[in-house]
Amino acid sequence: MRGEDERTGALFSYVDLEARVRQNHPLRVIRLIVNEALSTLAGEFSELYSPMGRPSIAPEKLLRAMLLQAFYTIRSERQLMERLEFDLLFRWFVGMGVDDAVWDHSVFSKNRDRLLEGAIAAKFMKAVLEQPRVKRLLSTDHFSVDGTLIEAWASMKSFRPKDGSDEPPTESGGRNQEADFHGAKRSNETHASTTDPEAKLYRKGKGKEAKLCFMGHALMENRNGLVVDACLTQADGHAERIAALHMIEPWADRPNAVTLGADKAYDTRDFVNELRSMHATPHVAQNTSGRSSAIDGRTTRHAGYAVSQRLRKRIEEAFGWIKTIAGQEKTRFRGRDRVGWAFVFAAAAYNLTRLPKLMAAPT
Repeated sequence: MRGEDERTGALFSYVDLEARVRQNHPLRVIRLIVNEALSTLAGEFSELYSPMGRPSIAPEKLLRAMLLQAFYTIRSERQLMERLEFDLLFRWFVGMGVDDAVWDHSVFSKNRDRLLEGAIAAKFMKAVLEQPRVKRLLSTDHFSVDGTLIEAWASMKSFRPKDGSDEPPTESGGRNQEADFHGAKRSNETHASTTDPEAKLYRKGKGKEAKLCFMGHALMENRNGLVVDACLTQADGHAERIAALHMIEPWADRPNAVTLGADKAYDTRDFVNELRSMHATPHVAQNTSGRSSAIDGRTTRHAGYAVSQRLRKRIEEAFGWIKTIAGQEKTRFRGRDRVGWAFVFAAAAYNLTRLPKLMAAPT
């Protein structure tokens, strides 16, 4: 019998959000891990808020909503609020009831900025990785490191001389004028972006275009390819190696030496010697293009060196997800602190997407 195409409204509706989410949905496992991590950060959250005044959006709900924004590639806070309005799965994950009002997007953004003050992104990543069921998945002996460029929220037209020598005449029409950069010499010493002064002009390699950008860095453990540390710096030729030493140092302070895999950009004598002084074995790819490598047969003869060189490439999977899915290829924020917070939080979100399958796999 054919059903009738009728639309009727109900005076009362009993919707159980828990029953609407299938039992094997990956977000169920992720939500348990996230809630446990957030419970350990309760003291950190309390320090960021005054005991008096009107209640703001709960930081736990803010972070859960931001995770959904990364998981589902939602471009803006306005679109995120629209999705929360009608998506029961989103409401269940964030912890909102069916009848709860959705926040205004500007209020959401304003409350989110408070979390920048407490380095919550890095603490959240650490809280996730320190859970016993997650910690058993990590390698504590073998790591890989790499860096990637994060394009700044600033155009090349904003890269102007610091002394203001090329200021446009006031009678010219409009602020978005035509510009011809051919033949002009520009460098970070003489120029700066008026939109984001902390962004630097940088070229990744020969034949590549120069961009206003920052540089994101990640330290990956080699067993399951999870990011165990991440940070963001200004873009320059030494940033990758300095960040690598900073991130590996807490893991290298142990009786047994750890290994660190890296690409040719890290093949310098200073970096290799510094690693060895930290009791870390440099499994760095050899750079023999017109020069001698700092890595010799003492390292390359071991089978572990070849394994590290093969596994280190998995870090590109993390960068690909962070930049493509989580939307960090071109940041939406200005300033190193805000861009760095978003990058680290996206790295934590990447780990969470990997955990349901890793935890379900037989040990």
